[in-house]
Amino acid sequence: MTEQCPCGSAIAFAECCKPLIDGERAAETAEALMRSRYTAHATKAFDYIFETTHPDSREEDDRKGTAAWSKRLDWQSLQIRNVDRGGVDDDQGTVEFVARYRKNGKAFDHHEVAEFVREDGRWYFKDGQAPQVAQVVRKGPKIGRNDPCSCGSGKKYKKCCGK
Repeated sequence: MTEQCPCGSAIAFAECCKPLIDGERAAETAEALMRSRYTAHATKAFDYIFETTHPDSREEDDRKGTAAWSKRLDWQSLQIRNVDRGGVDDDQGTVEFVARYRKNGKAFDHHEVAEFVREDGRWYFKDGQAPQVAQVVRKGPKIGRNDPCSCGSGKKYKKCCGK
């Protein structure tokens, strides 16, 4: 039976991320690099994570810290939420993703918008930010606790649907 790639692509590991992690080929897109970096965390291939970080963004302390942090985690799944550029003809791109993991039996979600750049034909992770939180705007009037309930029961909101 063929082992599925941890990145969630539904492709065999040997055909998906393993050749990238082993240096047999380079990622063609920012998304492919993102998937392979997640897989490197899941398979504990920490040198690959360091090597695919842009030279301006990497420090030896980060290498050790990232490895120590990731070793304690049980990586569960990767969900790609959005990809903006980062294709074979681009030099920049972003990938919004959620990486799920467990630490000490507790589940966590790491939600990030990762920036990637391509230099000399190779994609690199440049930086990551938390996604912008969309502000919720109420479309209708606010119902007060003592206003009549909007369901038409004739009761006050606090005694009906606001309970």
